Amino acid sequence: MAMADVTVRGAGIFGLSIAWTCARRGARVQVIDPFGAGAGASGGLVGALAPHVPENWNPKKQFQLESLLMAQAFWETVEAEGGVSAGYGRTGRLQPLNDARALELARQREDSAAQLWKGAAEWRVVPAADLGPWVPPSATGMVVHDTLSARMHPRRACAALVAALAVRDITVVAEAPDQGKVVHAKGHAGLLELNERFGKTVGSGVKGQAALLRFHEGAVPQLYADGLHIIPHADGTLAIGSTSEREFTDGQATDMQLDDVIERACAAVPVLHGAEVIERWAGVRPRAKSRAPMLGAWPGREGHYIANGGFKIGFGMAPKTAEVMADLLLEETDNIPQGFRVEDNL
Repeated sequence: MAMADVTVRGAGIFGLSIAWTCARRGARVQVIDPFGAGAGASGGLVGALAPHVPENWNPKKQFQLESLLMAQAFWETVEAEGGVSAGYGRTGRLQPLNDARALELARQREDSAAQLWKGAAEWRVVPAADLGPWVPPSATGMVVHDTLSARMHPRRACAALVAALAVRDITVVAEAPDQGKVVHAKGHAGLLELNERFGKTVGSGVKGQAALLRFHEGAVPQLYADGLHIIPHADGTLAIGSTSEREFTDGQATDMQLDDVIERACAAVPVLHGAEVIERWAGVRPRAKSRAPMLGAWPGREGHYIANGGFKIGFGMAPKTAEVMADLLLEETDNIPQGFRVEDNL
């Protein structure tokens, strides 16, 4: 068997996307994860591929914009190769505007989105009454409708990448020796290892709890109301999340905080009252110190690289993250933006 050019340690969304992109460029790849694909935070429920607000522009927001615009072609290619759907759909997002200040800010962002998004998507303030029954109640009667946001099912997205990789004879194995260049994409556990290696905190875990409801509304926009993502999935389910817990004892346990999330979602979107809760989920999302993804060469460790810190935006950032990491690994071209480097967390 031929030696691998790239070893990816970690089969969450970053690791699988990097493996897929490298394989598509002709590299021989092996993927290693003792817990299997999507076993950590990437095996969640929510899947809100939503942009940051279009203002105070910076390299992180530009990178996210480019990644969100790449997503449709990325996931269509994955599905075509492996035959498994990620449940991707650029269905947009609605956000209620509940006071005059929120309405004023949203109108200002209409203009900044037109400038910053360069016509690739819209951020519009529209009357809720114009949008039909699937709309969050809004005290001003107005909502933001953006056409950049998309949804996907995280667990299905990981399965779609596994299936596409399998067509190229790449499977996720529990353990194997490192071969070629080694990418460490191990999520929360990887951040804890890095903290120990560097002798300082470069990242931490934030627990999130989410719920899945049996509720089929079709290909309608996701909602963002009362700080919650409400995501109608392609498979007839609807996800609600998430909590953000810095302090926790069990990263996989759900509790009363999730009950509160469900109650708030039903209050914000009354049509959800009575929908059956079919799954309760919790996981620990990796948050780099810089709050941006942590990408690039591992300082002082030749041939080793880091791709971590996706936190709440990992799935949205994955297509572009995979591209810049493949550039670095296969072509030694460094397109990692300011603020994303490993050194930015040191």
